[in-house]
Amino acid sequence: MQRLDKILQSQGFGGRKYCQQLIHSGQLSIAGDCCRDEKALFNPIGLCLTIAGQTWQYREKVYIALNKPSGYECSHQPLKHHSVFSLLPSPLIARGIQSIGRLDQDTTGLLLLTDDGAFLHTLTHPRQHVPKRYHLQTAEPIRPAQITQLKAGVLLHGETQMVAADDCEQLAEQQLIMTIHQGKYHQVKRMLAAVGNHVTGLQREQIGALQLTDLNLAEGEWCYLTTDQIQQAQQRLC
Repeated sequence: MQRLDKILQSQGFGGRKYCQQLIHSGQLSIAGDCCRDEKALFNPIGLCLTIAGQTWQYREKVYIALNKPSGYECSHQPLKHHSVFSLLPSPLIARGIQSIGRLDQDTTGLLLLTDDGAFLHTLTHPRQHVPKRYHLQTAEPIRPAQITQLKAGVLLHGETQMVAADDCEQLAEQQLIMTIHQGKYHQVKRMLAAVGNHVTGLQREQIGALQLTDLNLAEGEWCYLTTDQIQQAQQRLC
């Protein structure tokens, strides 16, 4: 059992004093009953809170999928564009939620965010071999030799070790599906540059076994992941 003010604080609604003021204001109800006692004890598991008419379910950790639009940076302090965090409710940001890896401002598609450090590590560390699949549009027609080279491995500018695509499939003359499990800076774009081509459009379609198309999210929309979807996102390469 936990005090109500501590539950609110853990969910990102502000500091303890602010949460107490929120409770005293009568804006909070549980199971339809207004609660003004910050010391009231509740089991937080499965608890639903209604604050100013909006319902929030208690979540010990949050796992979110976002269909990232172009023109957004994966930073809390963006330099030139909007922040992806501006697409999320403020209580989630207050919890210290972070993007799992980063997509460039002009890259779209599946972006996961969490406040669970262990989950973040599982999806970003190259030794975990969690695949990420991308749909690429290229400036020049793709040659078979370039696909062969991407699969065999290329040396990125400024790097000392080769990186290879886990899978690479041509969809059209200037369209490619590529899967990688690393997360180096601008990796997909740099890999195409290394074989003499150039990326003009890039969308991440899948992380692990979790596919963007299965989430039914329009650009800029987000959702909480289910337990099954969390497990799908962590599925590794064989």
